[in-house]
Amino acid sequence: MTEERTIVYVVDDDPATRDALSSLIRSVGFQVATFGSADEFLETDFRDTPGCLVLDIRLPGLSGIDLQRRLTEMGVDLPIIFITGHGDIPLAVQVMKAGAVELLTKPVRDEDLLDAIHQALGRDRVSRRERLEKIELRQRFDSLTRRERQVMHLICDGRLNKQIAAELGISEVTVKLHRANVMRKMKAGSVAGLVGMATKLASKGSQGGTRARRRSAIR
Repeated sequence: MTEERTIVYVVDDDPATRDALSSLIRSVGFQVATFGSADEFLETDFRDTPGCLVLDIRLPGLSGIDLQRRLTEMGVDLPIIFITGHGDIPLAVQVMKAGAVELLTKPVRDEDLLDAIHQALGRDRVSRRERLEKIELRQRFDSLTRRERQVMHLICDGRLNKQIAAELGISEVTVKLHRANVMRKMKAGSVAGLVGMATKLASKGSQGGTRARRRSAIR
């Protein structure tokens, strides 16, 4: 993700604050889009654009916290930096627990805001890369046959070829063929790598132990 493709969204109902923040952010090479309300921001096409959100907590209509909640409900993982003139500890705890990168109190120091933006963009970069990797893993997994998925599940459970053969009622030779297909289609260089892939596929699956989540994801 290059800085040229990155957009820092600023949502604040005060025009002077928007202009000051926009000038600061542009001065370090980032593109900026400013909005006077949460509703105005929601009307834009922000879903597929790398970036972060600098968000005032107190806004007319939908508040900053309401917008944070709305984005979560929409499945949008856009890093948020909250700014407020009325910050307190309970408020900070609330927004940070909900996934905010930072809560800064007005007047915001330039260095603090720029540091938070760089942190937020780094988080966004990692998050987008992980989502792309997971999509690719899911595509590989979907290419497996039902029997290959069963074999993969048992491999990840630590079963030997003869144990897999006994459980599935097939020969060891057939297990070896399915095992080779699984490793090739999943592009796994080792069993440990395959287990890691299964864990990633299950990372947002059912709760419980890691093994239980893997079973849910690869069956």
